[in-house]
Amino acid sequence: MLRRLVFGNMKIKGNDGSVMSTRTTTLMVMLLGVFFFSWSCAAEIKHDYRDALHKSLLYFEAQRSGRLPYNQRVSWRGHSGLTDGLEQGVDLVGGYYDAGDHVKFGLPMAFTVTMLSWSAVEFGHEIDAAGELQYTLEAIKWGTDYFIKAHTYPDVLWAEVGDGDTDHYCWQRPEDMTTPRQAYKIDKTKPGSDLAAETAAAMASASIVFRKVNPHYSHLLLNHAQELFQFADKYRGSYDSSIEAVKSYYGSISGYKDELLWAALWLHRATGQEEYLDYAVKNAECFGGTGWAMTEFSWDVKYAGVQILAAKLLLEGDYASRHEDTLQQYKSKAEHYICACLEKNGGNNIERTRGGMLFVRQWNNMQHVTSAAFLLMAYSEYLAAAEQEPSCPNGPVQPEEIFEFAKSQTDYILGSNPMHTSYLVGYGRKFPKRVHHRGASIVSFKKSDGFIGCTQGYDDWFGRSKPNPNVLVGAIVGGPDRRDRFRDYRENFMQTEACTYNTSPMVGVFAKLNSLLVSEQENVQQQPSSSSPVSHQSS
Repeated sequence: MLRRLVFGNMKIKGNDGSVMSTRTTTLMVMLLGVFFFSWSCAAEIKHDYRDALHKSLLYFEAQRSGRLPYNQRVSWRGHSGLTDGLEQGVDLVGGYYDAGDHVKFGLPMAFTVTMLSWSAVEFGHEIDAAGELQYTLEAIKWGTDYFIKAHTYPDVLWAEVGDGDTDHYCWQRPEDMTTPRQAYKIDKTKPGSDLAAETAAAMASASIVFRKVNPHYSHLLLNHAQELFQFADKYRGSYDSSIEAVKSYYGSISGYKDELLWAALWLHRATGQEEYLDYAVKNAECFGGTGWAMTEFSWDVKYAGVQILAAKLLLEGDYASRHEDTLQQYKSKAEHYICACLEKNGGNNIERTRGGMLFVRQWNNMQHVTSAAFLLMAYSEYLAAAEQEPSCPNGPVQPEEIFEFAKSQTDYILGSNPMHTSYLVGYGRKFPKRVHHRGASIVSFKKSDGFIGCTQGYDDWFGRSKPNPNVLVGAIVGGPDRRDRFRDYRENFMQTEACTYNTSPMVGVFAKLNSLLVSEQENVQQQPSSSSPVSHQSS
């Protein structure tokens, strides 16, 4: 209940010597009260996680490159990139555009597929119960089909199609693309262990997803994953040292050692073969797996994910005795990340905004929020199953507390925030209308099939103040700044551009939250009414 604070006849002196009257002071306090009251109400909004899950999977259809299938649901998109790889004599048609442009970057695409697959591996039953499993499988397979094409020889992987510099000079629909489609590869002489290992992780995790529904395809993916891991480990080097064109866009700042550990653990999970766990244990220290204490998890920095996967093995007792000490070290670093998210890691915590959002950096901060939400939710499940709780520097933490914080980040994304804005496009009453996205910001070719040239798109569409003609449903944009402020302008790419790896971790999170909400509603329906004898006896 909002209270009106009265200061009697008191007068308050400002820093400049001016005096504010009681009426002015009371008004200011009331305005502050209105803000916090409205914010607290927003925090209590009941969200439709099933709708969020449904919409999130639509986004991947909007990001498709290549020849679209007959069951394509995002109707404003059309075929694109149909000659990709032609100049190099290889079929590179398909895959995903990473964000609002039309380059196919291999590293973030592979991470996107890994996180989609991890969502399905961890929360597949919940996704299925929501009726979205088939669409999840299709989203994963659209990526892995492309990786199969791109992995033309055991020691060759095509890393990128298109060039970021020339692509960014143009503002066109993907169906009208006139920019060069140069393709870049890694091989023995120009290695890229980070890219090869991340792609191995994507295909290994996907092989688990398809194991029962499509055994032949699962086996094919696993063969590619094992070959790619061998390639990555044998010919070591960072892919951005071999491909200059990627440095300004998806440079591998963390190097390749985290991806080698990441791939090894996914291959261990996919195959059960101890040689992969031996690899992750043997190289744990020299590769930084048990050394780096992380406060982020992203397409570039995989250490927190590595540590969570290793901790899972320890919690489940799925290891040989020779691995225990190292797995304990991995678990310690995993819980450093968890405690940092919860602000219980002494002074080494992840910053939070006043509205409660984790804040890592200004540009596309939401990618760190979604990846954290997934890791927190998955780890809370592992802990609950093992009946354990981590001990943070600031005290012990219950699995429920970890879960609730993951939920709070999800709810912030969906609109429980000071801006009352859903950062999942198409969800809720208020969401970004001017997403920094070429295809969404220009009228669909199905409504206006006239060719739109490279600079014409900038002249006629980019600078428009009107909302995009096509809603990029399911995209999670870069999101607000450290003060919870968000400006919905197309040119504000740091906040309004969406990326595939923003949305992919949330598929599992939305599914899990929906499952719990459905169970809660069913329990309420099964409770006796207030007029029943039982309820009278218990009152």
